[in-house]
Amino acid sequence: MRVLITGARGFLGRQILEGLKDHQIITLGRSVQDDIRADLTTDVPKLPCTDMVIHVAGKAHVIPGNSKEAAAFHETNYGGTMKLAEALSASSAIPKTFVFISTVAVYGLESGQNIDENAPTSGETPYATSKIEAERFLLKWSETCGVDLVVLRLPLIVGQGAPGNLGAMVKNIRRGTYARIGSGEARRSMVLASDVAALLPTLQGKSGIYNLTDGIHPSFAMLEDHIGKQLGKRIRAIPPGIASWMARVGDLIPGSPFNSYRYSKMRQSLTFSHQRAVAELGWNPKSVLEGFIP
Repeated sequence: MRVLITGARGFLGRQILEGLKDHQIITLGRSVQDDIRADLTTDVPKLPCTDMVIHVAGKAHVIPGNSKEAAAFHETNYGGTMKLAEALSASSAIPKTFVFISTVAVYGLESGQNIDENAPTSGETPYATSKIEAERFLLKWSETCGVDLVVLRLPLIVGQGAPGNLGAMVKNIRRGTYARIGSGEARRSMVLASDVAALLPTLQGKSGIYNLTDGIHPSFAMLEDHIGKQLGKRIRAIPPGIASWMARVGDLIPGSPFNSYRYSKMRQSLTFSHQRAVAELGWNPKSVLEGFIP
């Protein structure tokens, strides 16, 4: 199978490259290592014909500090997706299948259990809205062009070298500077990057919108203890009473990274159902706590 991958030099992209090593791969991105060097926020490159396009490139893991930074999400995640579709159409390189890597952030929820794909996409952050717009654009484009579209809505992606909060957690546990805040009993959906990569070659000819999780939805404490055990580090804990006091103090400090809102969010479970993927895609993931080696 001939596959075009965008964002192949990022955390998930590298895993996908490894998972597709038995296929003919063409990469598109801004790195000198990419086969086609282009910036999809501005460029409409000439593209070759492929069987599948996997659009991983996007902006995430950054909290915008101003309107310019917020606009960058729209330019990259929505605008870049439009430019990619434009390039495919202009090059007469319409693939059989287009896979779009999206996010459960599109639901805009801070708590809930087993949320499925029928839930409304009500996310309001720049990241969420840019992905919602990209999904809606692709649904229309794929229908017009006769392309099988698969949208994968991912939660926290777990694997070696993960960016964002998970990467910071691993780094601080390794340093011995990490502390659990409160009980850590809230559960979150997670998925192994390697499992997502392994699924992709099976998606040729499929279509639909799917949540992908490990089906276990570990608690913060379970994940922290797993990482601590792997690294030979003990996880210290800040008791809930002290954590609550710290959050109230944070409320009084403008720009504090820890306040009552963030503490409340940490105490609420947020999980997503992957049953549609299990039934329709044969999704059979490993537990994050079994497969993750930090």
